[in-house]
Amino acid sequence: MSSFSFTLKATDGAARNGTVHTPRGDIRTPAFMPVGTAATVKALYMDQVRDAGADVILGNTYHLMLRPGAEEIHAMGGLHRFANWPYPILTDSGGFQVMSLTGLRKMTEEGVTFSSHLDGSKHKLTPERSIEIQCLLGSDIQMQLDECTPFPATHEEAAKSMELSLRWAQRSRDAFLGQPFRTEGQALFGIVQGSVYPDLRARSIEGLTRIGFEGYSIGGLAVGEGQEAMLRVLESTTPLMPKDRPRYLMGVGTPDDLVESVARGVDMFDCVMPTRNGRHGLAFTRFGKINLKNARHARDTRPLDETSDCPAARDYSRAYLHHLIKSGEMLGSMLVSWINVAYYEALMGDMRAAIAEQRFDAFVRQFKKEQAAGDIPPL
Repeated sequence: MSSFSFTLKATDGAARNGTVHTPRGDIRTPAFMPVGTAATVKALYMDQVRDAGADVILGNTYHLMLRPGAEEIHAMGGLHRFANWPYPILTDSGGFQVMSLTGLRKMTEEGVTFSSHLDGSKHKLTPERSIEIQCLLGSDIQMQLDECTPFPATHEEAAKSMELSLRWAQRSRDAFLGQPFRTEGQALFGIVQGSVYPDLRARSIEGLTRIGFEGYSIGGLAVGEGQEAMLRVLESTTPLMPKDRPRYLMGVGTPDDLVESVARGVDMFDCVMPTRNGRHGLAFTRFGKINLKNARHARDTRPLDETSDCPAARDYSRAYLHHLIKSGEMLGSMLVSWINVAYYEALMGDMRAAIAEQRFDAFVRQFKKEQAAGDIPPL
């Protein structure tokens, strides 16, 4: 079984094209990971996710530990077999979901005690337990437990939070190296925190690099600070991160967020946006966002994008998609979610090609032009 590694194949400015090598297959970067919160990418078959171009999906530690349970999934052969996805899986630490349980959790140096949103049962998540759960699940890439610093936060608050995450990073690493359920080739990523403060981000990177991880994530963004502030943080953060390790921006974002973040040196992304919006009839295309609930689509026989490789975008009329969404039919959510995931994956593929061919700036200009032009005129 091969080990985990990262190959940087090409750069164009700060943009990077590479490959994350895992025992279950390669992840081409820049990469977008569809979110499979509860061992499913909502409204899609796994075959559709793979055919759309996804090399890796994300699983959620918090939800899976509550239902059906990490030990149960392990007993059934692990998350890959359970979800019928034999390719790489990245799991988060559960920290973000637990931290968001305002009023239902209590945090100490040891970890977080919280009440389940499902049945109120009490649970404790520590760095050690988070790693144990992720190893029981069998994920290929795992995350340290961290505190996702809320926004806004003062410099003092952000520093205190970042230092706690660093201490938890060391405990996560120690637990990972000593975890009996860990298998050859699994990787652990550290998470850079520090809110919008460059000096704190730099201190976080220094501490995480000293501990040593297979990859490094950027956390605490897309939490209300806005795109302009997020991009400023990336501009001061990514140049300090190890060049020979993958860089993962957690929970981001819109197509424009992805393009701008790749331009600043980010390799990996995840976000619920494609499927969450798909379930509500909002499609992402090369023309920008298209709200299929709008009445102007009711008699429009054209497809969303006749050039798309996705059958849902190419072979179904706007009128039919509008009808499904307005009628509350499940197929509407399925088709638009498929369209969105396929568009996100196609966008990543286009960026990989543009970086490899040293034309990334031209790609960005064309992307912005198409998005600004908007949807094709109504009939």
